Amino acid sequence: MPANKSADEALAALKSDTSKTLGLTVGKHTGVEPGTYIPRADAHSPPEIMYPAASPDKTYLIMCLDLDAPFKSLPILGPIWHWSQSGVKLSSTSPPGKLEWTEPPVVNYIGPAPPPGAAPHRYVFFLYEQPAGFDAMAHAPAKGKEVGVKPRMWFSLDDWAAKVGLGEVLALNYFTSN
Repeated sequence: MPANKSADEALAALKSDTSKTLGLTVGKHTGVEPGTYIPRADAHSPPEIMYPAASPDKTYLIMCLDLDAPFKSLPILGPIWHWSQSGVKLSSTSPPGKLEWTEPPVVNYIGPAPPPGAAPHRYVFFLYEQPAGFDAMAHAPAKGKEVGVKPRMWFSLDDWAAKVGLGEVLALNYFTSN
């Protein structure tokens, strides 16, 4: 299992500093608090994201990982990379702090899919400031293809963050599902 020190540190910081909570609306579930259980059927599309501290002058990047695959007690396949969206900006027309994007994803969103009998997994959403000069096409599959299962497994957030020049996690949140 790859080391994901930055994910562990961000989750620990969230427990002590709730100002780092990223706003999530997942399906019909609004104002999702960290750790809220959401049935998988309600999470098959990317969530709406709110970040009240967003600046209209900045571009952001969202990452989503399942930290508990295939089983929370035996996470030998994880983390699983569930989504990466670049080109995220503050909406000019929606409620204050709502983020939106028009670019295709770097890695297409897939909803929760723990195996039968698994305890709920944690689906963690991380918000970063997008690095200057970030080239989404250099990291996305060719010709807009979706990413399959195997390239998502054993994802190292730390290695990818270093590769693309991500800074600190600005905000995060997670829900659980099985």
